[in-house]
Amino acid sequence: MAERKRNWNKEDDLPVYLARPGTTAQTPRQKYGGMFASVEGAYENKTIDFDAYSVGKKGSRTPRSGSRHDMLDGGDNYSETASDISEISGSVISSPGDRDDKTPGVEIKYPMGKELLQGQDNGQSDRLLIKGGRIINDDHSFYADLYLEDGLIKQIGENLIVPGGVKTIEANGRMVIPGGIDVNTYLQKPYHGMTAVDDFYQGTKAALAGGTTMIIDHVLPEPGSSLLTSFEKWHEAADTKSCCDYALHVDITSWYDGIREELEVLVQDKGVNSFQVYMAYKDLYQMSDSQLYEAFTFLKSLGAVILVHAENGDLIAQLEAEAVFRAITIASRINCPVYITKVMSKSAADIIAQARKRGPLVFGEPITASLGTDGTHYWSKNWAKAAAFVTSPPLSPDPTTPDHLNSLLACGDLQVTGSGHCPYSTAQKAIGKDNFTMIPEGVNGIEERMTVVWDKAVATGKMDESQFVAVTSTNAAKIFNLYPRKGRIAVGSDADVVIWDPDKVKTITAKSHKSAIEYNIFEGMECHGAPLVVISQGKIVFEDGNLHVNKGMGRFIPRKPFPEYLYQRIKIRNKVGGLQGVSRGMYDGPVYEIPATPKYATPAPSTKSSPAKNQPPPIRNLHQSNFSLSGAQIDDNNPRRTGHRIVAPPGGRSNITSLG
Repeated sequence: MAERKRNWNKEDDLPVYLARPGTTAQTPRQKYGGMFASVEGAYENKTIDFDAYSVGKKGSRTPRSGSRHDMLDGGDNYSETASDISEISGSVISSPGDRDDKTPGVEIKYPMGKELLQGQDNGQSDRLLIKGGRIINDDHSFYADLYLEDGLIKQIGENLIVPGGVKTIEANGRMVIPGGIDVNTYLQKPYHGMTAVDDFYQGTKAALAGGTTMIIDHVLPEPGSSLLTSFEKWHEAADTKSCCDYALHVDITSWYDGIREELEVLVQDKGVNSFQVYMAYKDLYQMSDSQLYEAFTFLKSLGAVILVHAENGDLIAQLEAEAVFRAITIASRINCPVYITKVMSKSAADIIAQARKRGPLVFGEPITASLGTDGTHYWSKNWAKAAAFVTSPPLSPDPTTPDHLNSLLACGDLQVTGSGHCPYSTAQKAIGKDNFTMIPEGVNGIEERMTVVWDKAVATGKMDESQFVAVTSTNAAKIFNLYPRKGRIAVGSDADVVIWDPDKVKTITAKSHKSAIEYNIFEGMECHGAPLVVISQGKIVFEDGNLHVNKGMGRFIPRKPFPEYLYQRIKIRNKVGGLQGVSRGMYDGPVYEIPATPKYATPAPSTKSSPAKNQPPPIRNLHQSNFSLSGAQIDDNNPRRTGHRIVAPPGGRSNITSLG
């Protein structure tokens, strides 16, 4: 081990996909001019030779990966040869055939031979050992083996003692990262009687193929419908179809009597801790500023995460930045956390960055589309292509927007990446062929999210691997109270693991994606970085481009209120910023005497009301004996009698009966 550390302290021995501390020089790559491409011989000369110090040299240590010949002759363990791949796919997984390096692919050894694979389990196992990988968390990375059992991470280390019959995955130095968490999907969004073409089954299949092992979908109630009824409808659909773990946001589409009771039930009994409000969709979902203030205040008392779809629904220009500023201002007055979804423009992102420097607890979430493409496609002569990019808020027509958003994401001014995945088919979009306002809003991105972030931020040198894990998984887990169950590779965390190849080149195309839509908005984009193996709940669900999933295998993950990552700061700010009494002694010094004012003061005439003439003197009402509204009187000091009998009234007595 000492030799290993000494070797890795030499700058020239660093792998090409690691940043070199203290230097700005980068090893030139042969194809793409950056630091993450394949370099011939990189792994042959610059990675650790696990065989040199593991097998036969450390006693009971879990054996490291050896040569292909050694693995085929490895006793009871069995690994499929290349000729067997056609029969049982995924046993040998590698990057595309045109790789320039000589890195061995990820290899899976199945216990008991091929017979187990042909059984009912279809190659899945509740006990997995990942060997020779580099574990990447949001705060550090290290080489270690990983043992998974019963859907949990059981052991991490080098000398692992594991039971027999374990399926072994030889990572061969590949990155081992937490499964991605996509916090912004709409897999059952209604629109004029239609729903998105990717339901929970199709959408979660695409998520797993891209390295995402958990989603948080939006429950979108129809205006006037119950939040609880809508939640149960979404929950039932996801339970029967979802292939990966999921949770649910609940969108507040109107503020009505009785909604507080429903929100309390959702938080306390249903495992929901996040709610989205809308500043757009006038006369449909839009809330007024006073309603936003009321909703923010109540949701803060429940310990919920407040999501805001920020657009100005009253202006035709759909000013995203103005709405973001207004939402942050309202949240600042209440001292509550606010989470801005679907950040699409540079101006909106800049407002979030500036607000965070001033102190408000605000988070920003760009989506795959805003990070990977732009709104110039709205001017395409192909109507179907232009319609495919229609979403809300709209994509910015400024082609420099994706680079700007990726830069803010890399420096921490934006914190989470979602997909906003809500794809409609071309036929569904075509209902707005004569009226663009009728085009259903939504784009794809659930499968492409992690690859796009890697290609645009990590492969360009803006972001390192730990930051990549943070913005695609860990930060979301912390904000929505899923951490450390999700978003981290640690003992006791869920066994949602991705073996990631930073050098794999992938061309995005509708011909090979898992979504049901005909057109992919990232069509033809060549990206670097992709998952080789995806493990969900301790089972291999994706390998060698093939999915091994069943409907309904996903679990609902309840979330508790008051996530510590947010509300610990809120509680301290409430304590520091709250009104507090000052302890001081009683004043015993002199007190100025204020002159007594008359009991009744005649108001001075107003020069504005009658500038040309004097006000007449007040006239006393003689019919009232105890008080007067006309000013002070000379006999005010005389005591008043409670009653006085009039014997001879003025004008003499009268007898009404004597009137003719």
